[in-house]
Order: sequence, then C-alpha cells, then structure tokens
Amino acid sequence: MKLKIFQIDAFTDKVFSGNPAAVCIMDSWLEASLMQRIAAENNLAETAFVVKDKGQYHIRWFTPEIEVDLCGHATLASAFVLFNHYIPDAETIDFYSPRSGPLTVEKGVDDYYVMDFPVDVLKKVESAPEINEALGIKPEQTFKGKTDYLLIYDSQKIIEEITPNFFLLDKVDARGVIVSAKGVEVDFVSRFFAPQSGISEDPVTGSAHTTLTPYWSKVLGKNVLSAEQLSQRGGKLICEDLGNRIKISGKAVLYLVGEIEL
Repeated sequence: MKLKIFQIDAFTDKVFSGNPAAVCIMDSWLEASLMQRIAAENNLAETAFVVKDKGQYHIRWFTPEIEVDLCGHATLASAFVLFNHYIPDAETIDFYSPRSGPLTVEKGVDDYYVMDFPVDVLKKVESAPEINEALGIKPEQTFKGKTDYLLIYDSQKIIEEITPNFFLLDKVDARGVIVSAKGVEVDFVSRFFAPQSGISEDPVTGSAHTTLTPYWSKVLGKNVLSAEQLSQRGGKLICEDLGNRIKISGKAVLYLVGEIEL
C-alpha cells in the first residue's frame, strides 16, 4: 500500500522556517495505532490525517507520541494541500475534528489562509512552583486553559532568553506550557514548550493562539492582533478575537511531496 504524504511549512512564506507538518489525505481511516507509528516515523511536531466524509474533511492530529485535541499549524498545512492539490477552485474548507468540532479554513488576501477555531477558556491560577523551577523565572501571572498553562512575563527579552529544563517540564500535568509577553514589533510574542507531548519546543503553535488571543485582546484593548512565535525557526500570525471563536491567519509553503510504503 502506498500513501501520499506532503510536508508543509506553516505560518511562513519561505521554506526552512515556520512550523513543518506532514499531511496525508486518505480515502478512509487507518488504524489509530498505525497513524501514530507514521507520526513517530515522520518525527515532526504534527502529522495530520484527513478523510472526506459527506462534504466535510474529518481531521486528526498526531505528535510523535500522542493524538492531540487541536493543532493549528497542521490544519493550516492540510488546508494548503487541499486548496493547492485537490480542490483548487474552493474558497472555504469545512474541517471536522472529533475532539474539537467544526473548524473552517478560508482563502484570505495576499496568500493568507484564515482558520476559524474555538476560543480557549482561561482561568487564573496560582503560580506553579514546578513550572517556575523548570523555566528558571517566575511569571507575573499564570493561567490554565483547556490543555495548556499560559505564563505572562514583563518583556520580550525574557521570552527570548528562557532556557527550560525539559526534564522537569516533562513532569507538568498539561499538554504544554505557553510563555508570552508584549512584543516590540508585534502586539505579543510567545514560545511553546511541550515535552509531555514529545515536542520540546514547538516552532509555531496555532492552537496556543486560541489561548493567547483572548488574553492579549483584553489587555491591549483590540480585537485584531499581530503575533510572533520566537522559536529558532520563527513564525508570524494574525489573530482576531470574535468572542467565542478565534480567527488565526497565516501563510504556508510546500516543502516536499512523497509516498509512504505500508
């Protein structure tokens, strides 16, 4: 059996930056254990598997170690593949995730793709000593979303200089930890650490911006915000707070097309 695979760099307009994701568009589902093994073999932050069903594209996402509830960059990558290789005349793609419900991606202007995602619900919590120890610096505020912690710091410089102890961070009971501050050239910056999910540092995390956007929208008093994730590869996003939904816009580029032998 041969399975076509694409590798896309998301949230960027050039290869070797942004966040790479693998995408497999299939006629029917493989066993979850096989999809997990493919994701582990790819060894990328995420591999997305997509199957068309009654006008919708059902989507699931796997890190090298686990299946996750929501992934922004691999959804953007999947939309890029569908728009450019399967349904070039389409303007909108209706995805459905069994874990996160309906997700829409539409073609925007200037080669942007616009994702419509559910907003995360934040709860302010006490500072977590185990996270502070792992990151080496105490935040100004700590929040807990559905799957991740969000830590707010005073400056972009602090975000740039954080050097996590991933052994300690791996023990935190969460999908991952987001660190963020007001940006110098953009509205806000962030980084995302998720050794618990098999990803020490994710290059650009679309789903984390469902957590970041409502926080910074309220703090900065604006609904449309520019964002940058300060990983080594880096990536830029435009985020819009719609209340109970978030629009996240980014670009994507093709890196490779290949076949998996199964």
